[in-house]
Amino acid sequence: MTRATAVRAVLAVAVLLASVVITLTMLPRLGLDLQGGTRIVLQAHDSDTVTADRETTDRTLEVLRQRIDSLGVSEPTLTRSGEDRIIVELPDVQDPRQAAEVIGRTAQLSFHAVEGPGTGKPETGEPPAGDSETEGTDGRKKPPASDTGPGDLTLPDEQGRSLALGPSRLSGAGVDDATAAFDAQGGAGWSVSLTFHKDAGQDWKKLTGEAACHPAGDDRRRVAIVLDEKVISSPQVDPSVGCRVGLPSGTTQITGSFSADEARDLALLIKGGALPVPVEIVEQRTVGPTLGAAAIEASAQAALIGAAATALFITVVYRLFGALAAVALGAYGVISYAALLALGVTLTLPGLAGFVLAIGMAVDANVLVFERAREECADRPKRSLRSALTTGFQKAWSAVADSNATTLIAAGLLFFLGSGPVKGFGVTLAIGVVASMFSALVIARALTEIAANRRFVSDYRGVNGIGRPGAVRAWLVRKDPRLFRRPLRWLVVSAALVAVAVAGIVVRGIDLGVEFTGGRLVEYSTSRPVDVETARDALAAAGFKDAEVTTAGDGDLSVRTGKLDNDGEHALRSALAEEGGETKKVRDELIGPSLGDELRRNALIALGVAVAVQLAYLAVRFRWTFAVASVVAMVHDVVLVVGAFAWLGRPVDGIFLAALLTVIGYSVNDSVVVFDRVRELWGTNRKTPLDTIARRAVLQTVPRTVNTGMGALFILAALAVLGGDSLADFAIALLIGIVVGTWSSVFTAVPGALALERSAKAPPPPAPGKGKGTARGKTRTVRRDPLDNGARV
Repeated sequence: MTRATAVRAVLAVAVLLASVVITLTMLPRLGLDLQGGTRIVLQAHDSDTVTADRETTDRTLEVLRQRIDSLGVSEPTLTRSGEDRIIVELPDVQDPRQAAEVIGRTAQLSFHAVEGPGTGKPETGEPPAGDSETEGTDGRKKPPASDTGPGDLTLPDEQGRSLALGPSRLSGAGVDDATAAFDAQGGAGWSVSLTFHKDAGQDWKKLTGEAACHPAGDDRRRVAIVLDEKVISSPQVDPSVGCRVGLPSGTTQITGSFSADEARDLALLIKGGALPVPVEIVEQRTVGPTLGAAAIEASAQAALIGAAATALFITVVYRLFGALAAVALGAYGVISYAALLALGVTLTLPGLAGFVLAIGMAVDANVLVFERAREECADRPKRSLRSALTTGFQKAWSAVADSNATTLIAAGLLFFLGSGPVKGFGVTLAIGVVASMFSALVIARALTEIAANRRFVSDYRGVNGIGRPGAVRAWLVRKDPRLFRRPLRWLVVSAALVAVAVAGIVVRGIDLGVEFTGGRLVEYSTSRPVDVETARDALAAAGFKDAEVTTAGDGDLSVRTGKLDNDGEHALRSALAEEGGETKKVRDELIGPSLGDELRRNALIALGVAVAVQLAYLAVRFRWTFAVASVVAMVHDVVLVVGAFAWLGRPVDGIFLAALLTVIGYSVNDSVVVFDRVRELWGTNRKTPLDTIARRAVLQTVPRTVNTGMGALFILAALAVLGGDSLADFAIALLIGIVVGTWSSVFTAVPGALALERSAKAPPPPAPGKGKGTARGKTRTVRRDPLDNGARV
């Protein structure tokens, strides 16, 4: 064993042991789409006096935190996103009506003197002629305020009686604390005690002292507490309080016929009612706990089945070294999972899919190395197995680095331009790429180098798996098909496929998900089977004539509507319950129209940036002709995948966008491997026609493309079958993408490069070892094989 091998082995053991310890001692952080709960995204807006910036949004977040803590939700999470958005995550909250109502109260809390009965509108609360109702953030109508004079309001009290209110005397910012308490001894029942800050306490004492100058029972002896242009309480000042004396801050108590919930809600609204800026609910998602548990179970089954199939496949193809790569694949799973735990990454449903997918893609580097080692053994049969393996790792490094770099670019775009759970997919994909490189270049290399030193493994070439060429390679070498004698015919075939895809987009249209259009999508499970037509009729009778009803999952119903508030959703569920019995909400997505437009715009930006970044990277690493041909093939793949979904009538949403960006990375990955080989062969055979070089490069890299694609196909097929509706579209998009990506890397990118090279004037690339780093007239030092002592005869 050489020193380098020993270092790799020790490093592999150390990392693996640390990963095992982390896996056994830490628990994963599950996103709400896996553990169940509600996620609400709030958009802060400018008020008349305050601008919604980072500072005011942070203050708003803290006020919301106090409100949510008072709701008793376990382990809520509130974070600021960007300058003016707040993300609220409420685990285990399945009916978000109360939370949305409390969170959505956005106006300033204020305290007013009551100047008497109101005359601005009738006591029924109906708006007079010329007044219009305004709409709150929960989508419900709220009664308007009527101006009776400068700074004055007319609002209905708790019983609906109209009150004329004076100007605001005190804001909610002056409230220090508000608590609900039950007076068992005095028999007063539930009450709310108020404590004010020092200066605000004096204002409160003055306000109640002025009200106390009016006789008991007079409306003017009341103080109105107003939130969101609604009187939430208008208590009378106690008769024991003298005129101009008022109530001290610490002894203020609001009493009445409160229930426990009413007293707690009133205390909550008073204490946390003052938001620095108004907020609007632009996104709301609710996932039932059974859906998340089913997704975890299905993903685990898909991972086990897919990984077992992948391990069996590479063992059959590469024999002993394939089995060692399978061991490294298992180590990769442990290391990548431990990295997710150690970094505190929140595991979402798309992220879980990314983790499972990366298992199938993790064999890519091993396949590249083993195929290069097979070539070395075929070219020099007398060469030692260890020497061929070392050369395989060295020559495969360029393709491994470039292909993984393109995948990391796609993962970065997902993280920075994706939304919500899709960001988690980008994180897990990036961690998977790094972990797969470590498992292939450190763990698998250490295992295979140790095995290569054994005489039995070295002598029996059929055992090690790389001593003899594979069946696919031998068949291709024997047939030697003239693939690119007429490269334009392959471009015509690709153009025809694109035309079919575009026809699907034009004729069938793209079914944009609610995430991109705005609206609400709710999935229900019923205790009794309900067919789509019956459900549609029941909803139409309940007033939801525009609701789109489809089947989802195992007999579930999916209902998609336009704008629908939480009370409307409750009414919709009740209508379904009349036909289907007990009706449970499995999944609920509400996207505001402004956010839908933004997400749709960001999706187009992400695709445009992906094309530009990949083109720039490839132009730096390769010739411009190769870069342009690779990007054309990538766009070809994107159009075909979108067109296939249009013909299939499947929805295009955020998870589809994640799959599409992954297809972009995979497509460029395949093209990079082919063009890396073209560059190498062309540099050593500068006078050979390029179409001959391209044919050789394709025939030499096809085994790698096929074997790598099979590893990913096993995983994706398992996800498509076992993943349910949540992951089926993701898996189908990637299955289509891998197939068309394999096609385009050979029959679109290469013919495109050949066509571009006919008009290019750049000379062939330099031979390996004669690039920019070597001075003219000097011999470049060649790294010696570790087992070569330098002796020559």
